Amino acid sequence: MSYRFRHAICNEIYKGWSFMEACRSMRRIGYEGIEIAPFTLAEDPAALSEEKRREYRSIMEGEGLYFVGLHWLLLAPKGLHVTTPDKELRKKSWLHVDRLIDLCADLAGDRADNGVMVFGSPQQRRTTGGLSREAATRHLIEGLAGVAPHAEQRRVTILIEPLPRNQCDVMLSLEEAVRAVQEINSPAVRTMFDTHNAVDEVEPHAQLVDRYFEFIRHVHINETDGRHPGTGDYNFVPVLEVLARRNYPGWLSLEVFDFSPGAENIARDSLRYIETQIAKLRL
Repeated sequence: MSYRFRHAICNEIYKGWSFMEACRSMRRIGYEGIEIAPFTLAEDPAALSEEKRREYRSIMEGEGLYFVGLHWLLLAPKGLHVTTPDKELRKKSWLHVDRLIDLCADLAGDRADNGVMVFGSPQQRRTTGGLSREAATRHLIEGLAGVAPHAEQRRVTILIEPLPRNQCDVMLSLEEAVRAVQEINSPAVRTMFDTHNAVDEVEPHAQLVDRYFEFIRHVHINETDGRHPGTGDYNFVPVLEVLARRNYPGWLSLEVFDFSPGAENIARDSLRYIETQIAKLRL
């Protein structure tokens, strides 16, 4: 197979590790890219000094890791919400997203592509304050459209992450996310696919990825229960085959929610398992 997948890992599994030691471990195990949850960097990550941004970028580069982007955008500082009927809080929350665009670009350095921002954050975008799902969705779309020009300028791509009903009630399917992307009509707003968060999708995941491939810029891999690949029964092969056949230019990024096996066990076992699945591809 001539196509080669690029493997990244989300840094929050390395809870309690220094940033340098976590990067060193990721690279040693075999990952090429790192995806960062901003709350792991500071209580208000958007307020990080230029010096700290350079320091984090230098560590990643020094350890041979490519900065892929950010996820869990709205967990810190606490209290943010982007679809609330409270106009002042909504404005404050979208300003935070706007500032995270700069953080993402600064961590990437001066590249043609300054990384992705995975917009999941279920608790900070779900309906609240008696607002309808339709009105909350409208607030989300309008907010994304408002920050899109800045993202374009900084060469950052914001990705609407479809979420299952047990987490959120706004933007629930890949189809819905793609409709929003098309309405916003900016190259800086696209979508992504997450094997865990696609649990409510009715159609086979490979069919969805193939249909909406041109809008997908990032892929998260995990089991449908949130554990790491190989601990459950999710069949990754069909999705991987579509990605390889379509020459997917993005990353396979490991994101898990059960850290109990330990960071290095999760990182190592997941990568080795996904490699065995890739070996099964028929292209």
